[in-house]
Amino acid sequence: MSDLAAHPYSALTPDCVLDAVESVGLAVSGSQFPLNSYENRVYQVGLDDAAPVIAKFYRPGRWSDAQILEEHTFAAELAEREIPLVAPLSIDGVTLFRHAGFRFALFPRRGGRAPELDDRDTLEWLGRFLGRIHAVGAIAPFAHRPALTPDTFGHVPRAYLLEHGFIPPELLPAYESVSAQALQGVAHCYARAGNVATLRLHGDVHPGNVLWTPDGPHFVDLDDARSGPAVQDLWMLLSGEREDRVRQLADILAGYEDFCEFDARELHLVEALRTLRLIHYAGWLAQRWDDPAFPHAFPWFNTQRYWQEHILALREQVAAMDEPPLWPTP
Repeated sequence: MSDLAAHPYSALTPDCVLDAVESVGLAVSGSQFPLNSYENRVYQVGLDDAAPVIAKFYRPGRWSDAQILEEHTFAAELAEREIPLVAPLSIDGVTLFRHAGFRFALFPRRGGRAPELDDRDTLEWLGRFLGRIHAVGAIAPFAHRPALTPDTFGHVPRAYLLEHGFIPPELLPAYESVSAQALQGVAHCYARAGNVATLRLHGDVHPGNVLWTPDGPHFVDLDDARSGPAVQDLWMLLSGEREDRVRQLADILAGYEDFCEFDARELHLVEALRTLRLIHYAGWLAQRWDDPAFPHAFPWFNTQRYWQEHILALREQVAAMDEPPLWPTP
């Protein structure tokens, strides 16, 4: 049996996608095409007498039903408050459907372009948007979704990489040493920040998950929603030299604090969270390497050069975590 045939998504054929959408009472036109997604499988599906819908088929075994429904509930809470986030469609009160062994949700199609993150007005607008999301996220905690912690995003993926032989033998001592040192640096950053609050987050705020229209931004994809510190949804919008990041952060917070107070102590966590994302990303790719879509989409992963560059990036993060935060904190 080929790797492709062995993978659960091998059963998600074009006919299966159309049959799934039809199973909830929608009349499909027969047109569909895949959208850029690897963790899940996402398709635009045409309908006979309505605008196309987006069908998201959840990766088997990743989230429990309760965890998926928390994503949907959070999205609905935001939509009810007219916060522009694309929430799943509810059909007869149901948002999570099943067909042929797959769980899926349907979303309205929303277009847009990437935000211009070098524009100060855009950053302030995004800040207002995130402040509104976090004001809702702070109302109640997730009961089932995991939290973003040094353990879940650092120690666990590091252990997976080491236990499953992904690191080339000649680079293993260097990886073991620098990754351990990096996680020590993360722990020191968290200690400096102190006992900061956690709340429900979008979890993956990068430009690809923000679509801009003449009416402003809207977010897509709460698939990575978790509990964590508010700064997790801010730091990925910062780039460039230190002075650039300071200005960008000031612009974002100028809008953010119209709706939600920001604890400046969380600035101690920016480089720690960047470090955790590096480790988690490598572990995520490794855990998905049996999915044929991943070697095809990420051919550079698990090469000698990749691990050399990854080790170098972790070394740079060890130094970055020793630098002071972007501005003075309490």
